[in-house]
Amino acid sequence: MEDLSTNTRMHKVSMTNRRSCAISGVNDVLSFDIHEILLETEQGMLMIKGDDLHVNRLTLDKGEVDVDGRIDSFTYSDVAGSSGHKSESLLAKLFR
Repeated sequence: MEDLSTNTRMHKVSMTNRRSCAISGVNDVLSFDIHEILLETEQGMLMIKGDDLHVNRLTLDKGEVDVDGRIDSFTYSDVAGSSGHKSESLLAKLFR
């Protein structure tokens, strides 16, 4: 388990007044709209819910994302424990 931590980037979330946040350790942006952003991070899947959400800066080579809007919640889910179920729900979300 220690070997995995040395090969991954540090994951950090910094939020200001629930209106903007900077996130590092992002591997991919899976989907986004004005109510929900789904990110694959070093610590698992991260779902950001809110209103009027915008991805302002996306630098995947550095693993950084900046989000603005009214942020209501952050929800993490592990990828390793239920990867089959997550893929199905992600596809279902994408094709809604």
